Amino acid sequence: MKQFIRRLPALVRWILSIGVIFFLLFTVMRLGLYLFFNKQGYSFGQLTDAFFLGARFDLRIISLLLLILLILGSTPWLHPFKSSFGKKWWNVLFSIFTLLILFFFVVDYAHYAYLVQRLNASVLNYLEDAGISTSMVWQSYPVIRLLLGLVIVTWFIVWLIRRSWRRIQASEQPVSKRSRISAFVVCFLIFGFFLFGKFSQYPLRWSDAFALGSDYKANLSLNPFESFFNTLKFRGNKFDKKKVEELFPVIKQYYNLDPNTAALNFERMIAPRPGSITSKPNIVLVICESFSGYKSSMWGNPLGTTPFFDNMTKNGIFFDRCFTPTYGTARGVWATLTGMPDVEMPKTASRNPAAVDQHIIINDFSDYEKFYLIGGSTSWANMRGLLTNNISKLNLIEQDDWDAPKIDVWGISDKNLFLESNKLLAKQHKPFFAVIQTADNHRPYTIPEEDQQEFKKIDVPQDSLRKYGFESLPEVNAFRYTDYCFQKFMEAASKEKYYDNTIFVFVGDHGIPGNAGTMFPDAWTEQRLTSEHVPLLFYAPKLLQPRRISHICSQMDVLPTIAGLSNINYVNSSLGKDLLDTTSHHFAFIFDPDNSMAGIVKGDYFYRSQLKTKKEEFVSVVNNQAPGNDSATVAQKEQMRLLSQAIYESAKYLLLNNKKKVAGTP
Repeated sequence: MKQFIRRLPALVRWILSIGVIFFLLFTVMRLGLYLFFNKQGYSFGQLTDAFFLGARFDLRIISLLLLILLILGSTPWLHPFKSSFGKKWWNVLFSIFTLLILFFFVVDYAHYAYLVQRLNASVLNYLEDAGISTSMVWQSYPVIRLLLGLVIVTWFIVWLIRRSWRRIQASEQPVSKRSRISAFVVCFLIFGFFLFGKFSQYPLRWSDAFALGSDYKANLSLNPFESFFNTLKFRGNKFDKKKVEELFPVIKQYYNLDPNTAALNFERMIAPRPGSITSKPNIVLVICESFSGYKSSMWGNPLGTTPFFDNMTKNGIFFDRCFTPTYGTARGVWATLTGMPDVEMPKTASRNPAAVDQHIIINDFSDYEKFYLIGGSTSWANMRGLLTNNISKLNLIEQDDWDAPKIDVWGISDKNLFLESNKLLAKQHKPFFAVIQTADNHRPYTIPEEDQQEFKKIDVPQDSLRKYGFESLPEVNAFRYTDYCFQKFMEAASKEKYYDNTIFVFVGDHGIPGNAGTMFPDAWTEQRLTSEHVPLLFYAPKLLQPRRISHICSQMDVLPTIAGLSNINYVNSSLGKDLLDTTSHHFAFIFDPDNSMAGIVKGDYFYRSQLKTKKEEFVSVVNNQAPGNDSATVAQKEQMRLLSQAIYESAKYLLLNNKKKVAGTP
């Protein structure tokens, strides 16, 4: 074998040597993802299909580089063994290639640690908030050590490539023209095959990763180049009016629109319903950072992370199967306020200048004072534009307006945000609608020095942390600190006059992807419903009768439900519904912009499909049994497919066609 290799042209031998080096690098990085991050209960033996598919993805990227070297290196002036300029050129080029490859992997690891998603084009959104993003990265990750490691490993890989060049040059033998041509053709065909990826009419696609039946397997099999550059193709998301019109009858059915409603008229003029509260209640809507269901006490997580909030749910109206439409704070705030899923890809809707004009139901609380209270800055994700342009006479209070000091990139602590907000609200003489947005349950998981005496951190063995959904002690303690902040807020508010006539609403901005273990059906982990499942609580001890409701619902339903409770006339042109209206249908739309998937949770099932390839998944959300093939189940799957398409197409349309409106006076 050695003799055969030595008879190959020097260029081909070097190309093969570089190919082996890079293939080993890619393989080590994939093993690192498996070893250093949550395995979600998979043993190595259960992941052979993911590793094999990953090797094919890696060979495609590597073959592209080698094909460039093969073609350009065969020219006399760029030949690395026949031209001194060619040697220098390829040394510089492969130094740059190596640095870029390793940089992609470093960012990919950080991205996966943060979002449990391989690097994708949505990361470019962070460049629009570069200052905040840079501060968060600096406070969350060992940046200096990462950069030092990047330089050292780059040097080592480049040293291996140069060493292989020297060894090949030292043993170079004369090769006939025929052999050079034959070697070129064979290499070209092999690399071309690896680029295509499989024996099939169609090439290997990044979406093939999701045919493995698990989001974890899909992420493990992908590499950052496949995930980033393929999602880059989706930068742009125009609506198709014809599709919206074709699917509008489905919207009419599920949103109880009049059958005679004109096409594309989503407006519903809603009058006060029986059972609403006539005392003009104040509203405090708390959008809770990363408030993930499976990490919380309300579903029996043994770590007991949220005992105070768990007790609150027993004294309010608690929806235990609420799902956010998608993942990410900007998208969660958008869905909560507009009542529509953010289906922009990969940017978020709040960053789209064309979408800045939106009807928000808060405006229909016409004689209320309106507040948006945040410990940080709304410059992030252009949230200031969404808020100030669409909520009339809004009092926007941000980090520089508070007395408390900033503790990290996200501004003041949640405890101080709650306590100062309470003081502000206690001074009001008119009814008010206040939105409070928290942030501490987020990297860098800061717990202020001032609270570390009263708030007691816990120490949990690493295996228990992983078993019950957490990655680290800072994360679990930040989650517990959120509950501590809720307690401090409610204790302070309960002493104020406004408390008895106030509806407090708590909803997670999004969940956190991860391993829900046996706490939930497999769909939470395998199909990443952990990313969207959040608590939703309406709490007003003097106004609402406690109950726990297991109807499936959406974050988009929050404002219509608040308006329904508050005895007001309002215009609903959103895709949200009043959860306490007995005629409402029960479902939740789920959208994954990173993997271009849309779906519906409804009844006992979760349906989703990929927007481009149309590959479908249909799984149970009540147990781990495969759905049946009986006519009723097949019919339900088809209904969910149509509803998913209808909401997705309507959301794209409404993004640009849901302008501000004012409800008629009673």
